Amino acid sequence: MVVNSEVERLKRFQNFLAGEDRIVFEDLLNQCKLYASYAGNMAMTLPEVPMIISMLFSHHKKLWQLEKRLIKNGVLPASEDGQKA
Repeated sequence: MVVNSEVERLKRFQNFLAGEDRIVFEDLLNQCKLYASYAGNMAMTLPEVPMIISMLFSHHKKLWQLEKRLIKNGVLPASEDGQKA
């Protein structure tokens, strides 16, 4: 419920964006909703913090998956710490 009200408030920003930027921002807000139930477990006084963590997690997860694919395909070397991504 908090997420939906915050997303609606953030859509005002989206209204000022043009073209593809609007689509990207909408996707960002959708990613936030995907992890809202997990972020809701955070005891934060500002509702924006769990939302931002959700967005960051979602995008980090995508980057991590892309890095794994690039390593698997030999485009990137394995991480310096010796672990595969």
